[in-house]
Order: sequence, then structure tokens, then C-alpha cells
Amino acid sequence: MKKGDRYDVSYLEEAQFEPGSRGRVLRNKLSITSKRKMDQLEKRELLRASEEIFGIYENNHRFTATNICDIHKIWLGCIYGWAGKYRQVNISKRDFHFATAAQVPKLMLSLEKGPLSKFTPCNFDSLDKIVRALAVVHTELVLIHPFREGNGRVARLLINLMAAQAGLPPLDFTGIVGNKKKEYISAIHAGMDRNYNLMEKLFRYIIRKMLRTHGQQT
Repeated sequence: MKKGDRYDVSYLEEAQFEPGSRGRVLRNKLSITSKRKMDQLEKRELLRASEEIFGIYENNHRFTATNICDIHKIWLGCIYGWAGKYRQVNISKRDFHFATAAQVPKLMLSLEKGPLSKFTPCNFDSLDKIVRALAVVHTELVLIHPFREGNGRVARLLINLMAAQAGLPPLDFTGIVGNKKKEYISAIHAGMDRNYNLMEKLFRYIIRKMLRTHGQQT
């Protein structure tokens, strides 16, 4: 295919890997070729961005698609040129295909007018309503996968912002491994049919675990 072909995206920066990285690291501003170093940098930047982001949004804030792009850029803007921008390439994980790139802007607008408008600010008066809000927003955002990289982490950042609005402590997702990871993947897939029950069950488990850790009642 020639550069500019409607089906060829190889000319896009987000479709390219850093020379010398053996196809393991996306092209970046810092010319990093080591996946280990990139993973460490992204982790450090995520910690920095988390502190910054929690100082931006008030507890009564209604989140928008633009806010989600801003969160992504605050985190990865110093690493990737496409940070904060919707992806232009189609992506999949194993055999599961996320929304096509062409549909991302439309789907993000629907997310803003639908779940984000309905469930934020997340200041509901019962745990069941809070769990429902977190499950729907998280599932829908992950299914869209609006960015080239970092979608799950941005989705978790947004969930913790919503959890803060609900008066909850930060939610710890590190325990989602093994069988819990399989449950999480099944919950995402179930969201294709707008079935959020599995994700609600998972969030209820995370929240109760965190409340016990902080000595609070569920």
C-alpha cells in the first residue's frame, strides 16, 4: 500500500514502533526503546498525573469526553505525541475487537450524553447506585477504548474520581488477577449486550474490600 492509501495507517505516529525496540515500544518523544523502561516511566507518570488530576475536578463535577482526553494527556503528554487524542487505528486484544477507530468520536459523545451525564457527579445515596454507576461507566469506556494506549488505566483513574465523589476511599485494582481477571474480562464482554451485572459484582467486591481495609461499614 502507498502512503495515503485509505486503508494504510502505517504513516500515523500511533501506528509506529520506536526504531530499535523490536516492535515492543510505541514511537515516543523520548526515543525509549526498552519496554521495561517505558513501563516504569508510564507508571511514574501515572502516579504524578493522579495527584494532579485529583486537584482539578470538584466533587460535584460532571465528567465529559473532553475531560477524559485531558486526563489521558496529563498522564502521557510528555511521552507520546498522540496523548489525549482519539486513536485512528483499530485495535484488538486476543480475539476481542474494540470499537473501530471511525466510531470512537461518536461513541465518546454518546458516553458523555448517556452514562457520564446520568452517573456523574457520582453522589448517590446508596452503595447499589454507586456500584451501578461505576460499572456502567467503566464498562462502556473500556469497550470504546478511545486511545492508542492506556485505556484501562485512564478508565480506572476516572472510576477513582467518581469513587471520591461518592465519598469512597481510592479503589485498589491490584487484586484483579487470576480468576478475578477472568471475571473482569467476562464482565467487559457481557457489556457488549449492556449487561453490567458481572461488573457490578466485581466493583462491589473491590469496594467492600477497601472499606474493610479502612475500617468502614459496607
